[in-house]
Amino acid sequence: MRTLNLGILAHVDAGKTSLTERLLFNAGVIDKLGSVDSGNTQTDNLELERQRGITIRAAVVSFTIGDTVVNLIDTPGHPDFIAEVERILGLLDAAVVVVSAVEGVQAQTRVLVRALQRLAVPFVFFINKVDRVGAQYDRVLEAIANQLPVRPIAMSRVMDPGSKRAQVEAHDLQNGAFFKTLCETLAENDDALLADYVLAPERLIAERLEHAFADQIAKGRLHPVFGGAANTGIGISALMAAIATLLPARFPDPDGPIEGKIFKIERGWGGEKLSYVSLNSGTIQTRQYLNLPKGQARLTGIQLFEAGRVHAVTSFKAGQIARVSGLSNAQIGDVVGIDLASSRRADFAPPTLETRVLARHPSENGALWLALNQLAEQDPLINLRRNEEANQVFVSLYGEVQKEVIQSILLSDFGLDAIFEKTTVICVERLIGTGSGIEIIFKEPNPFIATVGLRIDPRPEGAGNSFALEVDIGQMPASFYRAVEETVFTTLKQGLFGWQVIDCHVAMIAARHSSPVSTAADFRQLTPLVLATALSEAQTVICEPINRFCLEAPAVALSGLLTLLAKAGAVTKDSVIAGGVARLEGTIASAMIQNVQLQLPGLTSGAGAMECEFDHYAPIIGPKRLRQRSGADPFNRTEYLLRVRRNVPVSNPPSE
Repeated sequence: MRTLNLGILAHVDAGKTSLTERLLFNAGVIDKLGSVDSGNTQTDNLELERQRGITIRAAVVSFTIGDTVVNLIDTPGHPDFIAEVERILGLLDAAVVVVSAVEGVQAQTRVLVRALQRLAVPFVFFINKVDRVGAQYDRVLEAIANQLPVRPIAMSRVMDPGSKRAQVEAHDLQNGAFFKTLCETLAENDDALLADYVLAPERLIAERLEHAFADQIAKGRLHPVFGGAANTGIGISALMAAIATLLPARFPDPDGPIEGKIFKIERGWGGEKLSYVSLNSGTIQTRQYLNLPKGQARLTGIQLFEAGRVHAVTSFKAGQIARVSGLSNAQIGDVVGIDLASSRRADFAPPTLETRVLARHPSENGALWLALNQLAEQDPLINLRRNEEANQVFVSLYGEVQKEVIQSILLSDFGLDAIFEKTTVICVERLIGTGSGIEIIFKEPNPFIATVGLRIDPRPEGAGNSFALEVDIGQMPASFYRAVEETVFTTLKQGLFGWQVIDCHVAMIAARHSSPVSTAADFRQLTPLVLATALSEAQTVICEPINRFCLEAPAVALSGLLTLLAKAGAVTKDSVIAGGVARLEGTIASAMIQNVQLQLPGLTSGAGAMECEFDHYAPIIGPKRLRQRSGADPFNRTEYLLRVRRNVPVSNPPSE
């Protein structure tokens, strides 16, 4: 059978979990519809998800439509959990982007559409809630065409939108008006079809149009738009037919080499690690050893997602998703078997907020650190940071809701009452110039039995950090070079002012060892000193995160809003007033967003809404914001050597 990994993506409250429930119900795998409000949906399994009525963790459910097995993945819609969405996109064959007929296109919708297009994932739209008061199907259709970089084609007609009498009529391919629209739309990207449309229209039979339509959807040239209401089921049959016939399913090879990806990790009742594996090729059995980046691991149990349920099996094959146990060294993003997906990269910005976490009872600090590590295992972008000298733990975040969720999980799952301090903005450092450093073996002041030379150069914005060897790689063991590379990336996490250094290239320009005395530890301990010298020569500038914003409010409040944004240092790039509503778009420093959002309700009588997403980093204006360092400081040579050579805290040097 064909297999389709399908993602359901949307802005929060657009109704994607309700759509998932409806698809399962119509496919016959559940007998009763769950409700987000009642907290009994199939995919929101966490107690916290049921309480809040939002999706926090991605969930998997499988069902069949015709000859297609659909592995449906319900993803979070709140922007604070965008990291969870990020891990799913690389697995998808196609997606359904859900848009509310009431709220329309929102900031998160634009983020998701751009990410899907970057990853070349085909998708269709489903305009949900057409029966809700305020629903405007045609207006949302127009907004999709005008506000998103897509080519939509309406597949449904909605009668009486915005009322309980709303009905949805799917367009028939044989209908004259729709037939003409479809032919003209397809012909824009198909010269042969255009020629037949003009000269030999009798050749344009339904089968040919359907094939051409599916082909252009798969290539991301067209994006069908369906209308309906997940709660009542109207319009769902047309969407399900499209999922089965128009989206690009696969015929995976169960006899091929094993190749899959781990996209989610959680803990079982006994604390054991459970890994979610999407298998693209081959067959995996229990007690089998699997190749992982950190070495082989033996699989001890398999729970397969199948026919709307999850049940224990002894094997699973290509095209299926399973939750497996035994892979103790697994991490999110690990490729299982051969690597066929390494070219896909993360497409979402890292968190730009940080908060300090401490246990309300100091005796629980150790347990808090262990619990946060487990949560970071499930969400690597949490990015824990620990200052052991001051016994401080910091967690990076996307927003305040995520902070509240982590706090609740610590209490409910680990019994830890944690205090989260005020959220602060995470800055970064960029290079101003080029710098180099070198420490030569057996030459003062180098105390290590190693030679390391490094040069650091700036890279274009958004290029990330990279490392390369510009020495003869045959003169030393490979483990020594690997030690330098790994230490370089670790050291770059704390630059001259304590912030992470981004968008730079580090080249190793000198290397030497003394056999058999030199060890990898010599290179690991020397590298931070050399890199600190190079960074000091290159110099860095502190940059703060800048967000794009979209603000909608009554037009009568425009003057006050512009004054508020100006005081916050925002730059307004676009403003539109239509139907008594003002829409402002521009950029604003992340540090100022909360202040604007707090004053917005008062200025707009509660009718204003502001949505933001990360855009870029820019040099800060005003005094430098220093970040407290953790660990040995290579920019202070004396204290650094004291730490790494004698292994005593800086604050307590040994007595004479």
